[in-house]
Amino acid sequence: MSQLSWLASFERYLTSEKQLSKYSVRNYLYEINRAGKIIFDSQDITAHDQQWLAVNRDQLQAVLAKLHRQGLSPRSLSLCLSSLKQFFEFLVREQVIKANPAKNLNAPKQAKPLPKNMDLDAVTHLLDIDTSDSLGKRDKAIMELFYSSGLRLAELASLDIHDIDFQQHEVKVTGKGSKQRIVPVGKMALNALNVWLEARSAMAVGEAGDALFVSQQGKRLSHRSIQLRMNKWGQEQALSAKVHPHKLRHSFATHMLESSADLRAVQELLGHANLSTTQIYTSLDFQHLAKVYDGAHPRAKKAKGK
Repeated sequence: MSQLSWLASFERYLTSEKQLSKYSVRNYLYEINRAGKIIFDSQDITAHDQQWLAVNRDQLQAVLAKLHRQGLSPRSLSLCLSSLKQFFEFLVREQVIKANPAKNLNAPKQAKPLPKNMDLDAVTHLLDIDTSDSLGKRDKAIMELFYSSGLRLAELASLDIHDIDFQQHEVKVTGKGSKQRIVPVGKMALNALNVWLEARSAMAVGEAGDALFVSQQGKRLSHRSIQLRMNKWGQEQALSAKVHPHKLRHSFATHMLESSADLRAVQELLGHANLSTTQIYTSLDFQHLAKVYDGAHPRAKKAKGK
């Protein structure tokens, strides 16, 4: 069977059995052809039908290395490797090769895009909004609470009135995996919440029950509504970057870390299961961590004193 026939058979497999979209199938075939041109050093890979069956791991590693040198992004390299793994797994399934030479290959890790925080002046300007009506009061309380306590969008949207403890200056949050944590709430946020709750008491909110933040229709405020309202205020306050809940959460984390240098405390406040998540989230670089270490660790201090 020719290589073209194998590809045609693989295409039918992706379409009928895997039920991938035409777009996905096209991408798989494109990546396999691109790899074939490198492996066989030929634009006409249809002339190398049986050679596909003899391709080894080193040849495939060389393909990834060459594409990497050409500047292909980690995402594109990952797609290329995935396509090759699927193709050779298909050939194993068809019993024309014994093992998948791409099985244990790994593509370069994709860099996680880091959220950008707002500086203190930008946050202050954002929160200085018109609160002459109930919506303004509500939105100010939402944004103050996001920045005060670093909540996720889902966490804030699910809050009920009794989750706020005004006496202890705390909020009870239900995070990922239904894990609960207690997070401090700042004075400015508590003041804004008090103003909002007074306005809320004059609204008909039967369907929303005890929901902390409600719409004009008396329903619990949706995630999308919160996002749209924050974006609206960002535009009205003429901020250069788009404003969204995650940006205030990241700003909270960054500002807390800059002031305290206590990564573990920020981890607890954010509700992160792993400290490494917090380190990535707050855009820490090694030099900053080293500086904190040198200034805090007893052994580091002794070593510097010699």
